[in-house]
Amino acid sequence: SHQSMNEKILVLLSLVALSRADTPANCLYEDIAGTWTFSETTRDGDNTLACDGDLGEAMYTKTITLSFPNTATDELGNEGTWTMIYNQGFEVNINERSYFAFSYYEGSLISATSYCDRTFTGWSRDKTVRNWSCFQGQKNTKVAPRFIKGNVTPREDDLFKNDHNMINKINIAQTSWTAKAYPEFEMYTIGEMLKRNGGRATRLPTPPSPAPATPEQKARAKMLPENFDWRDVEGVNYVTPVRDQAACGSCYIFASMGQLEARLQIATKGARQDVFSTQDVVECSLLSQGCDGGFNYLIAGRYALEQGVVAEECNTYLGMDGSCSTDMTCSRSYVADGYEYVGGYFGACNEELMMEELVENGPMAVAFMVYDDFSGYNGGIYHHTDFKNDFNPLEIVNHAVLLVGYGVDADTGEKYWTCKNSWDSSWGESGFFRIRRGTNECSMESMAFKSTVIP
Repeated sequence: SHQSMNEKILVLLSLVALSRADTPANCLYEDIAGTWTFSETTRDGDNTLACDGDLGEAMYTKTITLSFPNTATDELGNEGTWTMIYNQGFEVNINERSYFAFSYYEGSLISATSYCDRTFTGWSRDKTVRNWSCFQGQKNTKVAPRFIKGNVTPREDDLFKNDHNMINKINIAQTSWTAKAYPEFEMYTIGEMLKRNGGRATRLPTPPSPAPATPEQKARAKMLPENFDWRDVEGVNYVTPVRDQAACGSCYIFASMGQLEARLQIATKGARQDVFSTQDVVECSLLSQGCDGGFNYLIAGRYALEQGVVAEECNTYLGMDGSCSTDMTCSRSYVADGYEYVGGYFGACNEELMMEELVENGPMAVAFMVYDDFSGYNGGIYHHTDFKNDFNPLEIVNHAVLLVGYGVDADTGEKYWTCKNSWDSSWGESGFFRIRRGTNECSMESMAFKSTVIP
């Protein structure tokens, strides 16, 4: 009966609530666009509100229509904005309030069924980060469930091996970049290497394509310098040192903190050279998946606005999940309201907008798809070759890094981006890498993110 089905769903909800953070949800734009009913609790909470498990009693019911490309309207006629967060959930900003929830799924990181017409219990608050409540979203039309199954390698606990054959093939096949073996990677298991690449929570079968640049965007991009790098702006380096995420899938936190650190240096003309705690986010954030992955938008954006970030010494990096042990007496740094995907919403990004944002406002967190050949990058301008690691082929996942510059190779004319990775300074070009620009290489130009640090 309908009643017992509802009870079953409640039981499932409470079971899943424990593990909600590892979200293997896979929802597409067309699953989310449409009319939703939001059931919301009393608005008397603060930023410690957990919003896990059952909703409890709903005090408010909102009807919100999410339409193309990013317009939200409610039953009162208010107009606002919305965006997908990758394929995992969505955020709505309307009538001075902000709503975020993960899309509902059942299953595990390996295989899951997504029910994109409803959400887990999520968070709502006003624009001043007060008057918090919990809410659940239910779409007014049904969406067919989506099933996603990962390739489970039975050898996930085996140690990673460098594939010298693959490395040779890469070096013979093309001259843009060189590959080499990294013996230090062989201390990691195959499962840990997958986490270093971004983690299973970040699979996306089809990332969005960049939005075509308008004539106006192209004209503005033409005014920008041909080469630009925040590590050397009139002799000053605004980028904090390269770090090592180790065996934890925390690249999204290193990219997010790198963005906030660099933008704080720029805003204070180098006076504040903070290094922010990544472990704080691993342990304390309800908006991400700890060492299993997460998203720049929710960390350098929503978390940094709602909770703020702390200095490294307030919770030093361990590279493993744990309960929240941040020193709560530490002062916090915040971002301003108005954080967003470059272009205004997920799917509106392109090369021209990224260049403009980079030069005008500073380094930004970006994400791209990591294939087997990337971990062997030694130098040059990376593009994906089709060679696989025969010992341990890894799933293609989404890796977050910090975009710090762009340029054109003087000899070949090949355009590139320059990014800061979090695999230590012994990797790549002193911990940085260059990747082909202008062709959406590995989806590099489809999901850049920006936020403004309050100095």
